[in-house]
This record gives sequence, structure tokens and C-alpha cells, in this order.
Amino acid sequence: MFLGIDCGTQGTKALLLSANGNVLGRGYAGHDLVERTSGAREQEPRWWVDALRTSVRAAVAQAGTTDVEALAVSGQQHGLIVLDEHMDVIRPAKLWNDTETAPQNAALVEQFGGRQSALQRLGILPLTGYTASKLLWLKEYEPQNFARVRHILLPHEYLNFWLTGRVAAEYGDASGTGYFDPRSRTWIRKVLDAIDGGTGQLFSSLPPLLRSEEAVGTVLPERARDLGFAPGCLVAVGGGDNMMGAIGTGNVREGVVTFSLGTSSTVYSFRNAPAHDSTGSVAPFCSSTGGWLPLVCTMNATNVVTQTLQLLGKSVHDIEAALAATQPGAGGLIFLPFLNGERAPDLPEARGSIVGVAATNWTSDNLIRAIIEGVTFGILNGLTLILEGKRAETILIIGGGARSAAWRQLVADATGATIQVPTEEEAGCLGAAIQAMYAYGHATGAAKTFEQLTARLVRLNETQIARPNSALATAYRAAQDAYNLALLKAYPQLR
Repeated sequence: MFLGIDCGTQGTKALLLSANGNVLGRGYAGHDLVERTSGAREQEPRWWVDALRTSVRAAVAQAGTTDVEALAVSGQQHGLIVLDEHMDVIRPAKLWNDTETAPQNAALVEQFGGRQSALQRLGILPLTGYTASKLLWLKEYEPQNFARVRHILLPHEYLNFWLTGRVAAEYGDASGTGYFDPRSRTWIRKVLDAIDGGTGQLFSSLPPLLRSEEAVGTVLPERARDLGFAPGCLVAVGGGDNMMGAIGTGNVREGVVTFSLGTSSTVYSFRNAPAHDSTGSVAPFCSSTGGWLPLVCTMNATNVVTQTLQLLGKSVHDIEAALAATQPGAGGLIFLPFLNGERAPDLPEARGSIVGVAATNWTSDNLIRAIIEGVTFGILNGLTLILEGKRAETILIIGGGARSAAWRQLVADATGATIQVPTEEEAGCLGAAIQAMYAYGHATGAAKTFEQLTARLVRLNETQIARPNSALATAYRAAQDAYNLALLKAYPQLR
């Protein structure tokens, strides 16, 4: 059996698969979240461990067997976990959606000559939420804690450490730190030297990098007993949630597009060579499969939709009726959904705006449509950059938003692409399980490629396909143009 674990913002999920891809067991446990008006978003790493234990025990118990051959962990990207010389956690982890470090990120970018210069010199433009600025924030606001740092880990790396006792990194998740060059696949010491003054403290705190076919180790015997399975389970290197989501949707070859509608929204497409985006809006990440995964992430997606529905006294079930009752463009009502600041466009201090309110369009249905269109148009702007103006033929949608048939149809009509939904909703878990199979195959001399594995294990739900209605293409193009014009006009104030 093969185990995929996905540690996200809201909770940790576990998925136990047979070698032929049949689901044998599932588990889930939620996480608390610390939010402050300063923009801080933090979690205690021990909460992830507790959630991992609960979710994995549930999956193993449901499967009714203790024979787990290999596992891999998918984790929320960009989070900062710092350990001291005794391998103890120093402070709560700052998360991917923490915007408290925006001034530190701006200072780092300026130190490397501004946006264009930093992009050219580093191979990536550090954005608010990336790990680098969190280290500078720690130095400035908690110098005593900063002085104790001896190990720097990302969320999935910390869980690997808890499982195996070994620290290790991999190229995909490392790409989101701001101190890793995705072109050369190496750590960037000069970024860390700029933070610690060249002492070497931070650079020496980085874990070694492993390739996707390499294992971190095996689960410690006491951990295995705690989780309910036999000793000897291989722990593959795993990766960031977007990288594992790519594997879980078969996005391991060129021409595949994955669109994730979760708490945040991401869109990405596998490449055999590094991306070259001169704007800095596309994150030129490495994949966790040996290639590259150019990606755009927006920080406001289903969380904004859910919050607004609750405000209106409605639920997610009302999305279908609201979209059916309204037309593209919501009668001129436009919602700029930056409730948590934003990463794409890079507006960490921004707040949301409602534009174009009139007596004729101010209805709850139009407001729901405007919110969903705002979330969708924002990430589709990123898709245009990733594909460099080319049109996607097929898009795989995952995340909570994928459950809405009306939302899937909106994306199909707005893009002209056929929308498909994987049968397994937990793409991060599935991708991690497949990554575990891949590493296990290499370890046992029965290696398969990622393309071979995903072709067999990633299955599509034929009942949830959405094909574009060409009659609505012009209306959606006009609606997206209006959204972008409203954003352009509001940009100076938002910034």
C-alpha cells in the first residue's frame, strides 16, 4: 500500500492506495489558525503532527492492514519552521498567506536592485509570502529567536523530519522560498547573506536537496507504531502542495493545465525548460518530477466566496442558482476580491473593492456572480501569462470550487477550454501517493516514469466535464476586460 499525506492550511488529509490505485482508506483532521490584524497567519507545527497522526490512523484503520510500503507528504508552500540546535521548534510557523512580512520583502527586493534586477540576478522575484522575507522579519522583530536558528524547514520538510528524524529538501518546494534559483536548481547564498549580514548562519541551516527518486529515509519504528503500521515504510521526498497537485492531475508533461480553486487559487502547467516571464508575475518554480512548473497564485479564492455567502445568509449550494439567474458581467457589478491582500498582482496591503454598483444590478445573485468572476478572472489573467498568449485546450480543475457545476461551466465559457475534473478530489494526496510509488519503484529496482504512473492512476470523472458555450465567449471577454479596467483604475489606491 502507498500513503499520500496532504498538510494544508485548514487541515491534514491522508489517502491510502493499493498498487493499482484503488482507495483503501481516508482520514482527515483540521487545524487551528492564528490570524492577526497585522497580516500575520501562523500555526504551531505540533498541530500538523497531531493532525497527521489522526488522519493517518483513520486511513490505516479503514484499510484494515498495517502493510504500508511507502509514503510521501504534500505540504502548504512557503511556510517557515525554524529549529534550534536541539532540533526543537523555536516559534510558530509563519504561513504562505502571512502578509505581515510585506515590508521585509520590499526591502529585500530593493536590496537586489528592484523587481527587474532581482528577477534577473536571482532567477525568481521574491514575493510577499515567500519564506525569505519571513527570515528577515524574524531577525528584525524577534532577534533572540533569530539567533537560535540552526535549521530552516518548510512544512512538508518538517513532517518528513518528524517521521524519519532526517532533514531534507526537494527542488519543487524549495523554489518557493525566495532563496533558491530554479534555473540552476541551487540555493542562493547571497539572499541569505543579505539577511544575516554574511555570517553564514542561515546558509548553514539549509537542508540538503534530494531528487524525486530519492527517499528521505524510513519511518522511525516508534512513529510507525504510533501511526498503526509496520516498521520499514519508505518516506519519499514529497513536495509542495502545488507540485503534488500537479502529479495528482497528470500535469507531468507539456500541454496539461491544472487550475486549483481552494483557499488560494493557483494555475500551473508543466514545462521541460525554465519559464521566462519578464514581468515577475509568474513564479518560475521547479516541478517535483524533474522539470519546471511555472505557476501563478492568487491569495483570495474560495475563502472569499464562502465568507460572502455566509454574510448573505447563503451557502455554497446557492452558487448554482445565482449563476443561472445572472449574465456574464453581473450587470456591470465588479468585485476586486483582495480581502487578504494579494500576490498576483503583487498587492500585499490591498483590500477588496466593489465597483459599478447601481440600482439595477445590486442583487445578491449579481453579487455572488461578481465575486466568483473576480476570483476567476484574476487567476485566468495568470493563465494567459503562463501560456504566453496561447489558448488552453483542456484544463483540469481541482479544489473546493471544482465541486460547483456552474463554476466549472463559467471557466469553460470564459476560456474556451474543455474542463475536466479528476475522480480523486484530493489531488495533493493522490500526487503524494504516486510520488511514494515512484520512489519505491526506484528503491526496489522496478522504476516507472511519472507519465506511466499518472496515465494509470489519474482518472477523470466523465460526468463532470464542462464544454465551452461559444455563444458566451464575447460576453465573458467583455466582462474580463471590464474587470481588468477596474483593477487598473483602482491600482494606485490599492497599492
